[in-house]
Amino acid sequence: MNSTVLLTVAAGGEHPLIDLDFTVLIQFGLFLLTAIIANQLLFKPYLKMRDERSAGIEGARNEADRLSAEADARLANYDEKLAAARDRANVQRRSIRTEAANHQREVTEKARLEAQQAFTAARAKVEQETAKAREELMPKADQLANDIASKLLGRKVG
Repeated sequence: MNSTVLLTVAAGGEHPLIDLDFTVLIQFGLFLLTAIIANQLLFKPYLKMRDERSAGIEGARNEADRLSAEADARLANYDEKLAAARDRANVQRRSIRTEAANHQREVTEKARLEAQQAFTAARAKVEQETAKAREELMPKADQLANDIASKLLGRKVG
């Protein structure tokens, strides 16, 4: 048996399972050459592309987080402005209602005063006309009473 034989079949001892000779070094060299070429042409570009994709995804996530934070800030700002606008509207509404109530009170008071003055003037005019009518009719009252009594009784009275 040869010194290059590593293992032999135990039963017969004639056929080696693995022969170690110069071809092992050639196979190892080819393996290293294939590994170097595969590393340069396959693994490095793949790893680079994967890192770029991960960086792109991470960048997109960061951008999404930034935009989300910006949107939240704008929404908060919008809510603040909306609340301020509502407060201003409520103040203006109260002011307008107060002004309208005051105006209504003034108009009502003015109308009440005008109505009272008109009523007083009408009452004074009626009293004046009543007094005037009494003055005119009192001298004629006795004559009218006699005429009415005469007509009712059918004879001359008085």
